[in-house]
Amino acid sequence: MSAGPLRVVVVDDHTVMRAGVVALLADERSIEIVGEAGDGRAALDLVERYDPDVALVDLRMPVLDGVATTTEIVARYPRTRVLILTTYDTDADIERGVEAGAIGYLLKDTTREQLVDAVHAAARGETVLAPRVAAKLVARMRRPAQEPLTERETDVLAAVADGLTNAEIGRRLVIAEATVKTHLLRLFAKLDVNDRTRAVVVAMERGLLPGPGAPG
Repeated sequence: MSAGPLRVVVVDDHTVMRAGVVALLADERSIEIVGEAGDGRAALDLVERYDPDVALVDLRMPVLDGVATTTEIVARYPRTRVLILTTYDTDADIERGVEAGAIGYLLKDTTREQLVDAVHAAARGETVLAPRVAAKLVARMRRPAQEPLTERETDVLAAVADGLTNAEIGRRLVIAEATVKTHLLRLFAKLDVNDRTRAVVVAMERGLLPGPGAPG
């Protein structure tokens, strides 16, 4: 995180919406808007040029949409945190945004205070979800307890069993930390547990992971 005000770029193809976001943050001394873009391709140019702490990115845009833009920023400019700010709150949209590596997902009815807090939290590396979004995401992740784990979910769980943090798991599997958290939500739902330790224990009991001292 940079010294001084947080450097932020605002990406939205709707000029009025973009101006509204900029206006909300204009008087906040701890935040500096360093650039605006109307599509994802222009957003990547801004991120490369200004090295912002946070990119506020709309989901549906021309040229390069929010998911593709997020994926590119996470891969090419990992220091910049992506915070999706959109009107869309369908389950599929939310999951696509989080899977792409966005650190947060806010809706455009957020208040100025909530937006400022979210930008600061995102810059610190904290996941930020609008309450409605969080509820939808958790509900979507709920699966029958006996549903098999995917190969990637097993990889994440094995890394948890090795004592790795979310950031370390992300580095091991070459995925975004936010994606690790999404996989963990799915794991907790499938295993009907509420924490990492219990997930490992239950997985071992069900033979989904080798137990202590097992070969391999």
